[in-house]
Amino acid sequence: MKRKYLALLLAASMAAGTFAGCGAKEETAKSTETETETEAETDTESASTEHGPSSEAAPAWDDYNERIAAIRTETDLAKREALMHEAEDELMSTWAVVPLYYYNDVYLQKTDVTGIYGNQFGFKYFGFAQAPGNTLALQIASEPDKLDPALNSTVDGACLAILAFSGLYAYNEEGELVPELAENYEMSEDGMTYTFTMKDGLKWSDGTPLTAKDVEYSWQRLANPDTGADYSYLADIIARKDDDTLDVAASEDGKTFTVKLKAPCAYFLDLCAFPAFYPVPQASVEGAEGYADNPGAWCTEAGFVTSGPFTCTEWKHNESMTYEPNPNYYAADKVSLTKIQFMLSSDDTAIYNAFKSGTLQFTDTVATDIMETVKDTPEFHKMSTLGTYYSGFNVNSDLFKGKTVEQAANMRKAFTLLIDRQYIVDTIGQAGQEVANTFIPTGMADGNGGEFRQNDDAYTYPVEDAKGYFDPTDMEANVEEARKLLESAGYQFDESGMLSPDTPISMVYLTNDSEGNVKIGEAIQQDFAVLGINLTVESREWSVFLNERKEGKFDFCREGWLADYNDPINMLEMWETSSGNNDMQFGR
Repeated sequence: MKRKYLALLLAASMAAGTFAGCGAKEETAKSTETETETEAETDTESASTEHGPSSEAAPAWDDYNERIAAIRTETDLAKREALMHEAEDELMSTWAVVPLYYYNDVYLQKTDVTGIYGNQFGFKYFGFAQAPGNTLALQIASEPDKLDPALNSTVDGACLAILAFSGLYAYNEEGELVPELAENYEMSEDGMTYTFTMKDGLKWSDGTPLTAKDVEYSWQRLANPDTGADYSYLADIIARKDDDTLDVAASEDGKTFTVKLKAPCAYFLDLCAFPAFYPVPQASVEGAEGYADNPGAWCTEAGFVTSGPFTCTEWKHNESMTYEPNPNYYAADKVSLTKIQFMLSSDDTAIYNAFKSGTLQFTDTVATDIMETVKDTPEFHKMSTLGTYYSGFNVNSDLFKGKTVEQAANMRKAFTLLIDRQYIVDTIGQAGQEVANTFIPTGMADGNGGEFRQNDDAYTYPVEDAKGYFDPTDMEANVEEARKLLESAGYQFDESGMLSPDTPISMVYLTNDSEGNVKIGEAIQQDFAVLGINLTVESREWSVFLNERKEGKFDFCREGWLADYNDPINMLEMWETSSGNNDMQFGR
């Protein structure tokens, strides 16, 4: 599958796209992404005040959907890897996904606090921390969007889910998968059937038994379209009894849980440790007021039933949350903290002042302005993660109205080339992030014994030396190419090389309101102004931003994705038409 250029693929995509795509459906986060590393209020005049489908300009997406389905069932690992490269090629040929840099996870932690750990997917575990006075005050984000593990799609929400709930498996301090609610498991010889044996005596925080039947209910609930879970597609590797029912079953006594897969899956146990697959209490879920309209209504206030080391005892919305130990947690004897207090804020100045004064002992927010001050102190921590900070275009935005599929893609490629990523990393990120020119990040495995982002005998990236889809280092050449691409899309330039007033380009960049994300938007604004493109940066409170982005109410927006497990399919399947994380609106 040797390919150095996308020309043939792009030409085929453009031709197919002329006939319109199919139509169907966070964080951040996971969008999977996290607000803390990152996340009609104004009447700004822009190119798109409405966001109706613009099918003549949007790429066709049936082939992509079919390729993702094939990856899930392909058992030949070399063919599977080839299919994943094809999928990333097709995704990047749209130029709707604009990678900026690969994540580092940075945070501040007082030196007398121990036992907090994280993993390469951005999850942090606070349940077994030790701190003076057995209390811990910390900040990871502002008001969380959803606390129901099946409905959450942000990293801050995942951290809260890990604190309050448990899965069949979990990650330990070394990043290894270890049994949690499960005692052990057995796998069939063909790798397609798993049978988990549950620990004895498991209970919910209200004292009622927690059994394999709760796991069965919760996994079926995740996959049920009525639940509206962004991550429902993660269950697509599981075989089906019929169109609506997963092939999973709890034994009559609730002691064992059996799962049948469509094909062997190397990352299946990672899914068992992922919050979307955590069991939830059926009686609480379905007994909550408003359940018929809001499947997550049961955990929108403090006091909801949990299964993890802590339970939420107080929630002052947009201000603070208090968690206290769950006495019915199966490993309650390992918990030493008596209280965890979360500050809910995106005010970088207030957060850092609280950390300096000792009011906070941990903060996941490190503002740009104080990075130079703190990065050489013993309180500063940096972890490697598997994820990409990027921006994205709504392919149905009126920004592309009246353009062909090829012209719209050329516009987006031009915008991509104008962004000075090294400036963003050096002056805003300031944590040694690697500039990105592919969506799937450095270090991700290929599922076939190697690293995905490597040129080899079977595959060569379009820009061979840069091992990506464009060279982010030659900004002078990139600006000139961007001008030519925009000319091919019908835009005119004056003698000074600036956009003609006869063919203006205006758009809005949507971001959440944390300082770093706004500054990145402003940096892109300056980059676009080099050719006379008018970019307006608009920020929203975290939960409002997440929902506007999910609904496609944007031209261009801030994005980020931390992988849920170490396999490229996780960063490719999110762009299926039906995915709840398909913010770019492919195929809709």
